[in-house]
Amino acid sequence: MTDFDAIVPAIAEALRKRGYETLTPVQQAMIDPDLEGRDALVSAQTGSGKTVAFGLAMAPTIIPDSGRFDRAGTPLALAIAPTRELAMQVKRELEWLYAETGAIIGSCVGGMDIRNERRALERGAHIVVGTPGRLRDHITRGALDLSQMRVVVLDEADEMLDLGFREDLEFILEESPDDRRTLMFSATVPRSIADLAKSYQRDARRIETVSEKKQHVDIEYRALPVANPDRENAIINVLRFYEARNAIVFCSTRAAVNHLTARLHNRGFSVVALSGELSQNERTHALQAMRDGRARVCIATDVAARGIDLPGLELVIHADLPTNSETLLHRSGRTGRAGNKGVSALIVPNSGRRKAERLLAGANVRPTWALPPSADEVQARDDERLMADPSLTEAISEDEAQMVEALIATHGAEQVAAAFLRLQRGNRSAPEDLIPVSLDAGKARKEPDYANPSNAATKPRGDFGPSVWFSVSVGRRQNAEPRWLIPMLCRNGNITKNEIGAIKMQPEETFVEIAESALDTFLGALGPNKALERGITLAQLPGMPDFSAPPKERAPRPPRENGDRKPYGEKKAYGDKKPFGEKKQFGDKKPYARKDDGPARPRDAMAVTDADVWGDAPKPKRSDWSDDKPSFKKKPKGASNAWDKPAKPEWTGKPNGDKPAFGGKPKGKFDDRGGSGGRKKKSFKPKG
Repeated sequence: MTDFDAIVPAIAEALRKRGYETLTPVQQAMIDPDLEGRDALVSAQTGSGKTVAFGLAMAPTIIPDSGRFDRAGTPLALAIAPTRELAMQVKRELEWLYAETGAIIGSCVGGMDIRNERRALERGAHIVVGTPGRLRDHITRGALDLSQMRVVVLDEADEMLDLGFREDLEFILEESPDDRRTLMFSATVPRSIADLAKSYQRDARRIETVSEKKQHVDIEYRALPVANPDRENAIINVLRFYEARNAIVFCSTRAAVNHLTARLHNRGFSVVALSGELSQNERTHALQAMRDGRARVCIATDVAARGIDLPGLELVIHADLPTNSETLLHRSGRTGRAGNKGVSALIVPNSGRRKAERLLAGANVRPTWALPPSADEVQARDDERLMADPSLTEAISEDEAQMVEALIATHGAEQVAAAFLRLQRGNRSAPEDLIPVSLDAGKARKEPDYANPSNAATKPRGDFGPSVWFSVSVGRRQNAEPRWLIPMLCRNGNITKNEIGAIKMQPEETFVEIAESALDTFLGALGPNKALERGITLAQLPGMPDFSAPPKERAPRPPRENGDRKPYGEKKAYGDKKPFGEKKQFGDKKPYARKDDGPARPRDAMAVTDADVWGDAPKPKRSDWSDDKPSFKKKPKGASNAWDKPAKPEWTGKPNGDKPAFGGKPKGKFDDRGGSGGRKKKSFKPKG
């Protein structure tokens, strides 16, 4: 049993009640007497007990000598976490760790009601746990006072910098007192973390636990190569094969999380989703469902699942390959915690084999390359669990004895056992049939030695062996390509690409060579119609096709019969048409005739003359048109004529005694025109 004498008595008592007998290496390093009062930069693997470790480290600094806190006031310690789930998890851990000291622990987490948090801070707290953005908000509004702060802890510091919280962290550290202790915990220590520690820590002690050098010794890594269309089917089989109490499946995007959640839910899995688009209440309920056992599978993105701790998490599945080796370790670190064993399974499509090998090499992990569980292997595993079911070995109680005898007497032991088997299998989702792949599919090959031309040349393929030729009903004119034709043949014919030989493209068909050893499997999977997808069919050839013969052309369209219609393709000869440009002459047209004006006149006599208008009377002159109107001659300057309007009488104003016209306004208000355009502007004078 580990000696807890170096730990504050109240904290040691809480550890004993929790069942702690030994401390992890990082926890043991944090109770070193040389560390008391100093800053620390700690790097340790995920799941090594870092929350309890910094709880032990800051206890001597904030707990009074009496072992119990006084009335809560201004916070003494601050713990900063990158995500809401991790912050709430840290709060739960500190609550039981400081339960014997009477500590009041508050939270400032984004997504929660800020008014409740402000009221809790006004009542007082000894320790505050929060996320960077919400903590800065409270500090800016004056709700969080850091004047009495003694310890500041940065948990998962590398992740906070990756998420863009550097500015918020610098603001919080600058607002806290200069004589505080700063404890930084990070899974890795990149240059950004080292620069942050150099700026805000004094004489920091670098702590690197021994277990960090051996990455995840309690985790079994398995790399499962699958065909590209079978990724989701492989995930279903892996979940069914292991039947883990809790499992988490990582996807790269929110859309992938929603799609996979719906797929697994339809297959009967108790599943919850965890992504950034969910509200805080939905995320809390999802994690609580995993802890309560109401859900067994969690589909999550990297950011949403950062730092969460699910008890009994036995299986981690990488539905999408992570972006880097650090993310791979963080994902896998959700399992294999506190001495428990776990499995981390990577679903590796054929196109992602090289990327998976680079990620595993960068993480210094050597996985077991194996094929994903097949449907038969899942069924055999189910039978093993059924035979080991505890209900088959428990003694029959008195309440059950009578019913057991009645069942056996009525149906027989075999029928009762068959009913039990059907009930057990009916509660589980059926496994999926996977496309057979090779373990070497997509394996990274050595680059050719271009310095030596003999090595750079591609080696010819060896003898394919006995084979059978098939004709596929698509060719070059239908945009047929081997890159989608080969997967279609493998998927529908239940064969691998190694059993497909030569492929000869023709304009209207494609000849494909299939190994004779796989002929029965191929024909059995295709069925009697030998149909693939999209209406594509196959036809077995009696032997090797004659490639020297001219390619088969498309048959011409037959003529259409429709009564007296001309057959399709028969056109009128060009010579039967009138030559281009031949038009009907103008003289051949009928002369223009009036409808009601008597006999028609020739076209050249259509002009209107004076006789047509005035008849026998002479045409009047312009001056004779009107006696009243003058001629349209330009009038002399200053002259007046009949078109001039009479002059208006001069306005003299209404007689009103001595008052002037227009009401006798004072002089200067209006101009000579009597209008308002001459109003003078009044100069502005302030009142009083």
